[in-house]
Amino acid sequence: MTSLSVLDLAPVTDGGTVAQSLTNTLDLARHAERLGYRRYWLAEHHNMPGIASAATAVVIGHVAAGTSTIRVGAGGIMLPNHAPLVIAEQFGTLSALHPGRIDLGLGRAPGTDMLTAQALRRNLDASVDNFPRDVVELMAYFEPVREGQRVRAIPGEGEKVPVWILGSSLYGAQLAAMLGLPYAFASHFAPAEMERALELYRSRFEPSEHLQKPHVMLGLNVVAAPTDDEARYLFSSLQQAFVNLRSGRPGKLPAPVENYTARIGAQENAMLNNALSCAIVGSPEKVRLGLDAFIRRTGADELMVTAQIFDHAARVRSFEILASVHGMTDDVAGDRHAAKASSAGL
Repeated sequence: MTSLSVLDLAPVTDGGTVAQSLTNTLDLARHAERLGYRRYWLAEHHNMPGIASAATAVVIGHVAAGTSTIRVGAGGIMLPNHAPLVIAEQFGTLSALHPGRIDLGLGRAPGTDMLTAQALRRNLDASVDNFPRDVVELMAYFEPVREGQRVRAIPGEGEKVPVWILGSSLYGAQLAAMLGLPYAFASHFAPAEMERALELYRSRFEPSEHLQKPHVMLGLNVVAAPTDDEARYLFSSLQQAFVNLRSGRPGKLPAPVENYTARIGAQENAMLNNALSCAIVGSPEKVRLGLDAFIRRTGADELMVTAQIFDHAARVRSFEILASVHGMTDDVAGDRHAAKASSAGL
């Protein structure tokens, strides 16, 4: 069975606070662990009012300390923003504190606008073109110390933290294949080149000491609710957030609204249809069918599921329903919550 994991963007909602967001993150991680999700990843974004995981390693430590078995990691760290040694020390520390539970996904995008990237890096000559070299340097810090090695990651050396390459284009697919690393594709917001990236990665993969055969994880938006109508209503928060972001107005995660797509123009709807074409939104049965079809279509080894849902209880419920329809739990969450919704007159 294709394993499921969670990508949490630590959403800060309209009217909410960062403190509430991070409390919700830990609560969702504990639910994900109980439900049998394999990993819980957080992403590095900066200057985004609606995302609370800018200090990604710190939030990973918060989640790992509050859970016990689920793997916790970065999906991802935007390596051009950092010196490889610093990331090796951070994730070496996390690995020492939580042995066998830490993942490190690496991306080459800034995770922000270019002005903020300038503030992060000070020198933009540290460009994305250095990304392959920086990945190799970072991975070397996780190896046992070599004779004559003068720069060491302490903590870090000998930890062998698993490294993933992230991507939303063909570049990451080629690099992951060349280095023999697992590959995570951002089909949850940039699905256009998903099939080409998968074919390229699988066809060019070179076995390594890290991985003997290709291993693909795909990002996927899933919003599950007792009914299709409720799921579409909850999904409107993400739709609004995307339109706001692409219009240069990033903000906190908006409350859901009825019939959102009927309120916006053709250009905005076309953008949403493109960016979110892989999203699965609906009742338990619709989600089950959509998930099975996506897995058959892609042959994904893992799915990294994200759900930008305004109400935290509804977000937890969505992941419960998904786990149930995927056979991860005997608790038929969809039936249980549908009964509750019916008795409440919803």
